Amino acid sequence: MHTRKLYIVLFCLMFTTIVSGQEDELIVEKDSTVRTQRKITSFKGIDPLSPSRAAFYSAVLPGLGQMYNKKYWKVPIVWAAVGTGVYFYVDNDKEFKRYRTAFKRRRAGLPDEFTNSEGVALVNDDGLVRAQEVLKKNRDLSLFITIGLYALNILEANVDAHLPDKALDKNLSLRPSMFTETYTNRPMMGFTLNFNF
Repeated sequence: MHTRKLYIVLFCLMFTTIVSGQEDELIVEKDSTVRTQRKITSFKGIDPLSPSRAAFYSAVLPGLGQMYNKKYWKVPIVWAAVGTGVYFYVDNDKEFKRYRTAFKRRRAGLPDEFTNSEGVALVNDDGLVRAQEVLKKNRDLSLFITIGLYALNILEANVDAHLPDKALDKNLSLRPSMFTETYTNRPMMGFTLNFNF
């Protein structure tokens, strides 16, 4: 249960970003009689291939696409998310093999690590079987979540490269929010998308 909560927190940290404002360039047009000013947005220097490069780099090494996008603060979040998934996979696999080996040795009539020096089993056969089932389920879940976080890392780098800071409007914002559900009066979490015009 704690593993799922940790994955949810890591997922929220990895993909909760606040859209930053666009940079405006002030251009002064000179007329013979009237001097006017208008703001235009500069999109110079946008590379159409940068999203595919960022996705490729993130596929090669998680976090490298975020470095390519110059979002260095996201790299530790990506590494923590993917690293946590790998840690739980390796730990559950190690424990699964430990219980499986003990179960096989007990079936062969040999002493195992869950038998004390007097030959009394500290964990019975049913306990060994249940432990194997739970650890195998947790190992497989850790693998699927790690693959999902790896794919989200690639997707995030691609989307972030598609939306450079200069292309975003300062009147557009996406923020996490908490609100109360109308009928049950329970607190809920969500995102608020604001667009000012």
